[in-house]
Amino acid sequence: MASRDNEIQVGAQGRIVIPAALRKALELKPGDRLLARAEGDSLVLERRETIERRLRERFRHIPTNVSLAEELIAERRTEALQESNDT
Repeated sequence: MASRDNEIQVGAQGRIVIPAALRKALELKPGDRLLARAEGDSLVLERRETIERRLRERFRHIPTNVSLAEELIAERRTEALQESNDT
């Protein structure tokens, strides 16, 4: 893997250039799309596939027939009903 200590200058329009050694090490090609996010005071660039893989791994213990959205909606309805009964 290429050295992680590559200095990159931010251009006038906010553009950055990823050094060739990093592009090669990460197998980045022209047209590849990366997602950017702030993590503390760091900028993280990741492939969408990497994020999707991490999320699938995080939630793999949940059975495929379980809908987290439906569970959340049911919880909110129960809370709303309890609040309306308390008044």
